[in-house]
Amino acid sequence: MKVNLDTFEELHAPCYVLEEKRLRRNLELIRRVADEAGVEIILAFKAYALWKTFPIFREYIGATTASSLYEAKLACNEFGSKAHTFSPAYTDYEIDEIAACSSHLTFNSLSQYARLHDRAKSANGSLSFGLRVNPEYSEVGTALYNPCAPGTRFGVTADKLPERLPDGIEGFHCHCHCESGADVFARTLVHITDKFSRWFDQLRWVNFGGGHLMTRKDYDIPLLVKTLKDFRKAYPHLNIILEPGSAFGWQTGPLVSQVVDIVEDHGIKTAILNVSFTCHMPDCLEMPYWPAVRGAETLEGADDAVANEDCVYRLGGNSCLSGDFMGYWRFSHGLKVGDNVIFEDMLHYTTVKTNMFNGITHPSIALAHEDGTLEMLRIFGYEDYRNRMD
Repeated sequence: MKVNLDTFEELHAPCYVLEEKRLRRNLELIRRVADEAGVEIILAFKAYALWKTFPIFREYIGATTASSLYEAKLACNEFGSKAHTFSPAYTDYEIDEIAACSSHLTFNSLSQYARLHDRAKSANGSLSFGLRVNPEYSEVGTALYNPCAPGTRFGVTADKLPERLPDGIEGFHCHCHCESGADVFARTLVHITDKFSRWFDQLRWVNFGGGHLMTRKDYDIPLLVKTLKDFRKAYPHLNIILEPGSAFGWQTGPLVSQVVDIVEDHGIKTAILNVSFTCHMPDCLEMPYWPAVRGAETLEGADDAVANEDCVYRLGGNSCLSGDFMGYWRFSHGLKVGDNVIFEDMLHYTTVKTNMFNGITHPSIALAHEDGTLEMLRIFGYEDYRNRMD
């Protein structure tokens, strides 16, 4: 069927809608950055893993990054190329299969490398090994997402590296960002270079991780390209890799939900929806952040006095978790049962993190083609919930 991409009035059940036109716009920009800067940009599954859309991705990029066995298998089996893999700790019972599905394997510690690299090499003789390093600098403001905070479990600091790297280490992996700008990367790169450049002549590649939100409207693309070019000029023997996740799925489509009831207590009106923040938009509660709602004004930080105003609502999920709500939003009209409530930008870090807590019906996943035709990629049912309990 064809849908109105402004109102989604044809939808009467919850659905994540990926818009192909928006996805291709992001992919084209990312490919242009990679070409202009002379670097490789790959997709991080931790933010986006809708494998039925991988044929579109393969038109623009050639590889992906994984952080687990299942993501590495997804890279091999569905994307069609071996993964650049990093894990905080590889297990004895998974390392052989992970190695077989990987082109690059980055270790989080020198001890893990010493214990497992021979075994990994036996499983895949063409592996390129890397080591995650920690420059002890990050401008990520939310502690939950700061990989370089004091006491972090990620990476080796410069003072713990030997002057001569262990035989077989060919790359460094350094992840310091979360939805960050090019100016942040430029400043962070100074610290990375200061801490680790004395080992660069022993390497073949450097992976600057994810969090480079280059598809955001105000992102400084020329600065990113210049920063990468300058680094390549200083170290021409190094292959440079970036592995953003959010940048690929950024602003590519909404979660469409419907109002199923409106309740009021102490003057606070809550529109209860057929989706859940804790199940279907978990970052909203974890980070937290107030998502944009189409046609509504976000009143982030407003006190409960605003609740008495006309057309102002909290939005409540349909789980039994007491805190499964957020608010407030001001709508242009009073809400009623059956109205669509459209949460913007819900394709990255949502479909990969959703859960079936409370057995709530899970939103479908659809692809809106450029001609407006809606293709259902997945409709979830009772068996999906039941099978999770096996």
